[in-house]
Amino acid sequence: MTTSQTIVIFGGTSDIARATAHRLLSTGTNLFLTARNEHAAEELQREFQCETGIAIAADSGTIDACMKKAEERFGSVDGVVNCMGSLLLKPAHITSDSDWHETITTNLTSSFYVVRAATRAMNKQGGSIVLISSAAASIGLANHEAIAAAKAGILGLMRSAASTYASRGVRVNAVAPGLIKSKLTRKICESETSLAASSQLHAIGRPGTPEEVASAITWLLDPENKWITGQCIGVDGGLSSVVPRTKL
Repeated sequence: MTTSQTIVIFGGTSDIARATAHRLLSTGTNLFLTARNEHAAEELQREFQCETGIAIAADSGTIDACMKKAEERFGSVDGVVNCMGSLLLKPAHITSDSDWHETITTNLTSSFYVVRAATRAMNKQGGSIVLISSAAASIGLANHEAIAAAKAGILGLMRSAASTYASRGVRVNAVAPGLIKSKLTRKICESETSLAASSQLHAIGRPGTPEEVASAITWLLDPENKWITGQCIGVDGGLSSVVPRTKL
């Protein structure tokens, strides 16, 4: 990662966001992290010694304000990552209207708001935007209807924005994790039965780590990779593309 970059990470309290922030800090990157409330933002500021702001997935005004604050503090923004998201594992017939709307808002709507704010900020000098999709967007997984729809929407958003803003030097890409051992997946990972069943779906045979996803995110942010746009990197242990082989 080239130094002296300014990167804004929305949803900075997530495990993937934190892992990404740690990797970026080691390169001398200027960081701006967002959280949902003042208490969480203060925790991030203490942990990373960086600028922070309040951004709420459903409130585009807070996202715009954070982007403006980052621009004013550092002069420009070179990269933006949206780690705001959620995980809903329910079949469609027991998914309520509120479940659906919250899932779409937290994942897809927030990504649109972030892309809109980021492209406005990067309109003159260009930059890199990274969104978080999921392996569930490209492979049928039971009980994933709402989250799969939201994450698939993120891929459509990413590809269209990549086309729209390529001539302005703005690259838009995504990563699509499989099961990642994190706060978001605690219920799955703390159940031996659920963890074993999920691990068997991944060719590598285990859940991933936030650090492994962060590695792909920082690679996409790096301006050395400036000929890459409109792409989705599957960080999923083969879940979306490889049939696990039975043990010999």
